[in-house]
Amino acid sequence: MRFECRRLTWTVALTLISVLLALKTVRADEQSNKNEDVLDLMKVFVDTFEQIDRNYVKGLDRRQLVEAAIRGMIREQLDQYSNYISRDDLKNFNQQVEQEFGGIGIQVQIDSETKRLMVISPLPGTPAYEVGVRAGDLIMQVEGKSTIGMTLQQAVNILKGKPGESVNITVKHIGSDELSPLKIVRAIIKVATVLGDTYNDNNTWNFMLDDKQKIGFIRLTHFSRRTAGDLLEVLEVLKREGMKGLVLDLRFNPGGLLSQAVKVSNLFVESGKIVSTKGRNSRERVWSATKDGTFTEFPVAVLVNRYSASASEIVSACLQDHKRAIVVGERTWGKGSVQNVIELERGSSALKLTTASYHRPSGKNIHRYNDAKESDVWGVMPDEGYTLKYSVEEMKKYYKYRQKRDVLRKGQPLKSDFVDRQLNMALEYIHDKLKAKTTATNTKLGDEFKNNKKPNNDKKYKISKISGNAASQRLRPLLFPRTQAA
Repeated sequence: MRFECRRLTWTVALTLISVLLALKTVRADEQSNKNEDVLDLMKVFVDTFEQIDRNYVKGLDRRQLVEAAIRGMIREQLDQYSNYISRDDLKNFNQQVEQEFGGIGIQVQIDSETKRLMVISPLPGTPAYEVGVRAGDLIMQVEGKSTIGMTLQQAVNILKGKPGESVNITVKHIGSDELSPLKIVRAIIKVATVLGDTYNDNNTWNFMLDDKQKIGFIRLTHFSRRTAGDLLEVLEVLKREGMKGLVLDLRFNPGGLLSQAVKVSNLFVESGKIVSTKGRNSRERVWSATKDGTFTEFPVAVLVNRYSASASEIVSACLQDHKRAIVVGERTWGKGSVQNVIELERGSSALKLTTASYHRPSGKNIHRYNDAKESDVWGVMPDEGYTLKYSVEEMKKYYKYRQKRDVLRKGQPLKSDFVDRQLNMALEYIHDKLKAKTTATNTKLGDEFKNNKKPNNDKKYKISKISGNAASQRLRPLLFPRTQAA
């Protein structure tokens, strides 16, 4: 009798859910027929659930069973970018979006020789940095547990936690055999997404690639909620320092928030369409640029590669279509779909669902569908004459090179014989544009003298000799393979 009551309760509850679902998702003119179809289909699900719950050889957790059904539905029928975010995973998902979490402030990976957790670099100003944790230190224990055999995710889960709470670690500083126990109080760690070349001695990023020619260099690693604001601050500083050209590096940038991609694009484009989105149950939406606060007085080269996706494709496509910048490198990933995060269970879990596709200002398609060919239109192609694809081996060398330069240390970064040919190609473009601008200025000044005109005293002409190879060997850092922040 008790089981029959329980069975009836589940049947009623799930049937009510199916009714609500049907009523919310069908149009009024088709409601009658579709409600009937949905109810029939939901009855199949309810009956299957009840049979498994009642008769399977061993007991199963009902939540896990329902979540497995949801994941199976998404995996079998939807695209790779839609997924269910469980209660256990929601916190990590929000941290990825916000690039903010409670932790001690270190980039870590598993050391291949010792099999222990190794510090790649502390983040400046964080609790770990303040107590003396440095690049190359080995974390021997976390909360009394040896790090040998720990996976990277297991270690990071222990190191992260509520701000204000402490975590105990034992480290072996690089160059020493002594073990140092450290008690570190966690704080809110804000992972920077706007990075420069290397760290200055005061632990800030160096964003000026070439001091002589005044060429800036900015890397965007993600598009989080603070990206556009942080980028604006850097651009204003570079402008005050007399920046004449900029390389914007979006290589390996997986994307992020659409709103931030729009704001970043708007920093460089004065007018016209930035991006538009179209969905099955929503009207076309268009984002347009505004002139206020736009940086247009210097040439820009955007670096992309085959791992530049989503929001980074929106920015590179927008700047390319408006001829505000050239795109250098290789064809991008091809993710032209928009995902909405829909709260479930009053915010305890969520559904990340593809609801629309976005289109670049020219109207060309960005999304690479499963059956897409190389000859089809998708992704963002470099400008003519600026395609340069790295081999797998060259990309591995690039990773190691970037990793060395991203380390927070005193003095100059470690030397490397790696030559970033994609960056050099972008620099050549900037140098050519600056030469052309100088030549045009010289010609105008010469014409004024030739025509016996006194130069306009209201204008200042600064003539300088520009070396085409200047700073071409100074290179920049990016992402760590198999590393995490904690």
